[in-house]
Amino acid sequence: MDQNLSLYKVFYTVANTGNISKAAAELFISQPAISKSIRKLEQSLDVTLFSRNSRGVQLTEEGEVLYDYVQRAFYALQTGEAQLKKINDLGIGHLHIGVSTTLCKYMLLPYLKEFIAQHPHIRITIECQSTYHTLQLLRENKIDLGLIGKPERYHHIHFDSLGEIEDIFVATQSYLDNLSLRTNNREDILKSATLMLLDKENITRQYIDDYLSLFHIENNNLLEVSTMDLLIEFAKIGLGVACVIRQFVEKELEEGTLIEIPLDSPIRKREIGFAYLENIQQTTAVQEFINFYRQRTGKEESL
Repeated sequence: MDQNLSLYKVFYTVANTGNISKAAAELFISQPAISKSIRKLEQSLDVTLFSRNSRGVQLTEEGEVLYDYVQRAFYALQTGEAQLKKINDLGIGHLHIGVSTTLCKYMLLPYLKEFIAQHPHIRITIECQSTYHTLQLLRENKIDLGLIGKPERYHHIHFDSLGEIEDIFVATQSYLDNLSLRTNNREDILKSATLMLLDKENITRQYIDDYLSLFHIENNNLLEVSTMDLLIEFAKIGLGVACVIRQFVEKELEEGTLIEIPLDSPIRKREIGFAYLENIQQTTAVQEFINFYRQRTGKEESL
């Protein structure tokens, strides 16, 4: 295999045409150059590959053996070229996105629905992890993009903000009415209620823990939940006070199913957005998705 692949191309063409002059015309090289290439290949393999006859040349027994392998090799190359053309023509590619379960349902799915309609041949893999794990996968280049809360430090990571989200505390009116029999002010609500928060693996939980600590709000009746969906459902059945993202319970707030608990000091809003590694060559599929969400959010810029 240390021989130039062009020798095998000459061999393959001569074997297919059975004629040196026809092979020369097909390859746009001279007949002496064809003959020289065949001799060079035969010398390197120490076999005779062709025998001459009245109509041209034909493969020897050794030549037949080599031709079988060369034919499969060139077929594989032709298949690869055809597949690449298909990828370019149809926009086929692979997009690997990391995202938390909460952001996947409420933020990513609307983007994906529209993107898939425009690019039906791009294969998409979703890695549902916490923001911390998503950032780790991104740094290790194991995913193409992450939909995350804006990190405090993100060296070598580009962050495209999709806007802000706001954390609030909610409960049913009946739960608050019953709780009011045991407490007299809003601050005591968070101290006395069954407080339902995401588990400590979630970056939202740590954000809320910092808020509670800042305002010296201690609660000894915590219920940790793994997903935002469960927090919302538990709050709706009157199990306690849940910390949720306002944008995800707008319908419940409008209908009065859930009541927002006013805070003297509202929780600071957070940014969320798509993140990807800087200074690496992105695939066509990744570039398509980045251009798509930038156009959708009106933040189009060049990569």
